[in-house]
Amino acid sequence: MTRLHCPTPQVAGALCVGARVGGLTQETEIALIATAPLPRSRALGDALDTARTHTLESRCMRALLLLTTLSLLASCSSGPEPSTPRHLAESVRAPEAPAPEPVPPLPPATYPAPARLVAVGDIHGDVNALRSVLRLAGAIDETNHWVGGELVIVQTGDVLDRGDDEPEILDLIAQLEVEAAAAGGRFIALNGNHEIMNAQRDFRYVTPEGFTDFASFRREASREARAELPTDQEGRAGAFEPGRRHARAFAARNTVVIVGNTVFVHGGLAPRYAQVGMERINQAARDFYLGEGPLSPLLQAQDSPIWNRTYAIGENAEMCTELDESLAVMHAERMVIGHTVHDEGIGSACNGHVWRIDVGLGENYGGPIEALEIIGNDVRVLHGER
Repeated sequence: MTRLHCPTPQVAGALCVGARVGGLTQETEIALIATAPLPRSRALGDALDTARTHTLESRCMRALLLLTTLSLLASCSSGPEPSTPRHLAESVRAPEAPAPEPVPPLPPATYPAPARLVAVGDIHGDVNALRSVLRLAGAIDETNHWVGGELVIVQTGDVLDRGDDEPEILDLIAQLEVEAAAAGGRFIALNGNHEIMNAQRDFRYVTPEGFTDFASFRREASREARAELPTDQEGRAGAFEPGRRHARAFAARNTVVIVGNTVFVHGGLAPRYAQVGMERINQAARDFYLGEGPLSPLLQAQDSPIWNRTYAIGENAEMCTELDESLAVMHAERMVIGHTVHDEGIGSACNGHVWRIDVGLGENYGGPIEALEIIGNDVRVLHGER
């Protein structure tokens, strides 16, 4: 309690005033002290009483104003906010980012021959070309949903780079993988060299929109990417680096498969890689996409399955002999490859033992809308329009 005394020698009465200061209630007693009556004339006494009363009222009013001012100053204090109790702070802590969903295991690398099989080449960022060729194949309708029933589609990789529709392509393929399986068919998307290149942060063939489309993944970029890349490229790194969202999707896809008696691979399968086996090649790519190790030598050399062009250009006896050796190891009749553009259209070599289906479907090349249909041992080219 704080006592404020008016300057008089004797107590005549007291006034208690409550004030809230600094969040605590203090009771302030202002003692009003008056002198005892002295012998005087009535007129003089009245005058003195009046003067004393005015003096006391004035000083008490000043005291009240002082208390009010102190209260206001305390309520407006700029001191630090009281800390949140620990148990409350823990209850309002921002939730941690959810862990990424588990990556499905690799699908089979070998499939029985379906009633009808259609192969589609490199897409390179053009979703309209992809839709057009899939309609040509009878796989999707005008709403871009699966209507192919038990049809099997194999897309030989390189859906990324050179075009502006990559998110739409990735979403459509993921959708069709589910819808085809539900209908008894299958959409098999393989990984090409451009999928690997993006996981390696090799962005030489990315369009400006290809960086903008993935800018929201910037926070996922690795420290190495942040140190190495311009700021506007960090988001793409955060989307495609090993262990990141789209690399994890690629980790659930194969690099080489056999459907019926046909080998499908992006570049080509030389004999030494055929002897290694599809399973090791597919697992090596998966490990890299998941960030479980560096890129395997099985996927780096110029004659590796995603880079090989041996069977894509020209035709000679040596090439055909090597091709037949690979097919013998794989117990297959033919190989279907992409990777090397043939804007004249789909063609074959070595007596139909290799089919070259990269016709430059993407807008960047402007090639024809074509796909390869295989029914039993009958192989034919499907021709469509953009």
